[in-house]
Amino acid sequence: MLSSDTKNSNNSNYFAIRSQRVVTSNGIIAATVIVKNGLIDSIDTYDCQLQCPVDDIGNKVLMPGLVDSHVHINEPGRTEWEGFNTATQAAAAGGITTLVDMPLNCIPVTINKKAFDEKLAAVSDKLWVDCGFWGGVIPDSINDLEALLEAGVLGVKSFLIDSGIAEFPNMQADDLRKAMPILAKHNVPYLIHAELDCTNNEPAEIGRSYQSFLASRPKSWENDAINMMINLNREVKKKGLDCHVHIVHLSSAEAISNIKKARAEGQKLTIETCPHYLTLFSESIPDGKTLFKCCPPIRENENRHQLWQGLKEGVIDFIVSDHSPCTPQLKHIDTGDIEKAWGGISALQFGLPLIWTQAKEKAFDLTDIAYWMSAQTAKFIGMDHIKGHIKVGYHADFMVFDDVTEYKITNEMIKHKNKITPYEGRTVTGLVERTYLRGQIVYDNDKFINKPVGQPLLKGRY
Repeated sequence: MLSSDTKNSNNSNYFAIRSQRVVTSNGIIAATVIVKNGLIDSIDTYDCQLQCPVDDIGNKVLMPGLVDSHVHINEPGRTEWEGFNTATQAAAAGGITTLVDMPLNCIPVTINKKAFDEKLAAVSDKLWVDCGFWGGVIPDSINDLEALLEAGVLGVKSFLIDSGIAEFPNMQADDLRKAMPILAKHNVPYLIHAELDCTNNEPAEIGRSYQSFLASRPKSWENDAINMMINLNREVKKKGLDCHVHIVHLSSAEAISNIKKARAEGQKLTIETCPHYLTLFSESIPDGKTLFKCCPPIRENENRHQLWQGLKEGVIDFIVSDHSPCTPQLKHIDTGDIEKAWGGISALQFGLPLIWTQAKEKAFDLTDIAYWMSAQTAKFIGMDHIKGHIKVGYHADFMVFDDVTEYKITNEMIKHKNKITPYEGRTVTGLVERTYLRGQIVYDNDKFINKPVGQPLLKGRY
């Protein structure tokens, strides 16, 4: 815990934290990190002498704040599902200091400047961490895309399949051909929910069966969708344009080989996956457990190991939460009807301990975690000049992490609005003790400090 003197000095934003294990892009070092006016002013030796207050956290880890670029906050319009206050509190409790909000599940969906202005109005005094925003593009909003990008969204997202939200229909190939040159011009990523049903079969009967649900959304849907985006990007490149296509929440490891080939051609193609695809597997999911439903689905254990290999090889660029919450009623927890349940995993604050628990068993270390969950995500959203690293001149966004404590996740721990998660009862290693945003403590040992100090992050304005 910080001394009262150190906590008070934090208000003046001139203080230092020293640790035997500071996670930097050059490895884990013993160091003292000096903070002035919200920025990392210098990084000195562990035993340096300073005039400012110093908090020595000993062998606890000082890590960069995580950057989570895939969070469904659902405000305005569906705040019974989540909201900026609770989502950003959960983020802070999980060591996340920057997140990016998705354009759907809110009302209105963020497909034009007017809707984006409404969203920006909704965040006032609610952000416990910094927050950027993705826009969306649907067939009827392509003409609004230019103005939406100029308004400050960091990029846009589309679905290639029914999104589950009537106001956010999927794009067809001809729609994509119109949107991709605009995104290439603005040099922002085009986020794609990559599932494509080419069969036109009648919807499968699923009921309570997880295996039926898994079979209803096969790997081929993802593989075909990714291949379509690769082919469309070839068309764009032939016109002399370079569209950055980003595949969200990859679950099919079968797609990895074609992703490698596309990159070898020079395509700008990035890939993310999520904790649920790296820590859960279909063979262990009982029927009727609707909290495990998400799209694409959680697949087999062998597929899970192949995703880890994709991370190791650098084919998968980073890990994000895809926090997609809803009310318990929409999850049909009581009936166990997987077919009717809303698809989405709620686990925003637990991503770090979930991944660390698995990663250390596979001989990865905390520099790998910081790379996948801070450095690479900051680079993806265009903020790696100020976020994602413990470096001089960067925002003083970091966390104190106890990497050895084991505990069971309980619903009582949850900070997001609806206290449900498929990870209840799961034993994990690693506890976020304290989170700093631009040098200010926002979370300290299960308490939120002072008031929200997060800021909206708009493209070209930070």
